[in-house]
Amino acid sequence: MQRWVDRAGLSSNALTALLLLAMTVAAWLATVRADSTMQMGHGVELVSLEAGAAYALQWGVMMAAMMLPSATPMILLYKAVSRGPAAREERVVSAESFTLVYLGLWLLTGIPVYLASTAMTALTLRSTALASAIPYMVAGTLIAAGLYQLSSLKRACLRECDAPMNFLMRRWRGGHAGSLRLAATHAAYCIGCCWALMVVLVAAGAMSLPWVLAIALVVFAEKVMPGGGRTARFAGWALIAAGVAIAAKPELAALLKPSGMH
Repeated sequence: MQRWVDRAGLSSNALTALLLLAMTVAAWLATVRADSTMQMGHGVELVSLEAGAAYALQWGVMMAAMMLPSATPMILLYKAVSRGPAAREERVVSAESFTLVYLGLWLLTGIPVYLASTAMTALTLRSTALASAIPYMVAGTLIAAGLYQLSSLKRACLRECDAPMNFLMRRWRGGHAGSLRLAATHAAYCIGCCWALMVVLVAAGAMSLPWVLAIALVVFAEKVMPGGGRTARFAGWALIAAGVAIAAKPELAALLKPSGMH
């Protein structure tokens, strides 16, 4: 497999890289533009097919902005390998299809996020006791996310994400169905690696632009930069420390969200 990576057409890979860059830039521009409208509303009337679809679409755009930079090495490597004669004979799916499967699964994660967010909004509006407990819920979320960052499951998922060549060599399957499963498997490990950070983004950061950018940088550092495991552990301890501080002093929770968001 390695020799086909070395001999693959550089012009085709360059074109794919430019396309991924354009998609990332467009997603970030859309995320910045939608920053004021991406927050959840305030009532159970938001639970509808139309509202859920709109939310999932916005979530998918935001995930593209955050996740495409760290997924680009895997996508480009898949592109190079799929251009080899053996892969062409196996009739694997294109790199574009691989990318769409990856983004599609991230988009689907917006559905449970939407349902959980609207349910929590409705419950806190109806219960003053629950509303007053929000800082402690935020603290618990931060601590739980931090513990996951330190867990063996996080390390296992990160190992599958930060070594694209090893992933492809161990999991390569021919045919359309096999290569689609490969794309879905990569997306699943990526979700397993990053889901706790996304929970923090929603629960603590209210999906505000500073939090989107900060978590995107953490994800990129974990999956692409050297020492990704150390970055994950550092982020984990930082989240735990923040959670403990908020549990001890609940008014600190207000500092996590932009002014005007509740």
